[in-house]
Amino acid sequence: MSLDFTNKVLLFTDGACTGNPGPGGYGSILVLPDGHVKELGGYRASTTNNRMELQAVIEGFIELDCITQDIWVLTDSTYVIRGITQWIFGWKKRGWKNSEGDSVSNQDLWQKLDDLVSAQKRFSKIDWKYLRGHSGTPGNERCDEIAVGFTKKKSVDLFEGSLLEYPVAIHDLPDDMNLPPPSSGEKKNKKAHSYLSYVNGTLKRHSTWPECEAEVKGRPGAKFKKSISAENEIEIITAWGLSADELHKI
Repeated sequence: MSLDFTNKVLLFTDGACTGNPGPGGYGSILVLPDGHVKELGGYRASTTNNRMELQAVIEGFIELDCITQDIWVLTDSTYVIRGITQWIFGWKKRGWKNSEGDSVSNQDLWQKLDDLVSAQKRFSKIDWKYLRGHSGTPGNERCDEIAVGFTKKKSVDLFEGSLLEYPVAIHDLPDDMNLPPPSSGEKKNKKAHSYLSYVNGTLKRHSTWPECEAEVKGRPGAKFKKSISAENEIEIITAWGLSADELHKI
């Protein structure tokens, strides 16, 4: 895939865990616009795969320290991408509770990542790219190698130096790096959280289907959909090309 990486930082991340919970590791690769490459990695004695996925991203942002170039975060974790771009707005609004009223899992790491991302956004743009795991993408495969190595408490030789000397074809990326849609089976027959409508540039939330139907019926170009959670509301309007901030206005 031919892409222009001028003035762009690439942050590849991955996490691994044996036992889940059990011993875990994380791996990250930073590729800077000036051609400098730095690998990061670490070990945790008792953790989970999701925590290691989050830790890999956190360590990358800490290392970047509010760099002024735009950043691509490339990860195989839908949990990380959906969490930081969709679910987190509802979590914070509810005082770090999920849609069922329970405390958000891994809240400490989510709060840390949220702080880092918020700080970074004052300096540059962040794009979240999905890489399908174990599909041959060199950057993702190397992060996995680092993470698994630390999980097994192996001695991992972390590279730092010039891109010209880096043995990984780090710019070899897939054509499709879009986040896959949630499985339809996850939503089938679940109780409605709300019904959303989008008509002539106006987004509305409805408590019942008849109310929503009355809003959209006979209106050309109207969009409408049932949501099953606050997080799902964000997924829906994001698919419609709207910002999650729009939900806060209704």
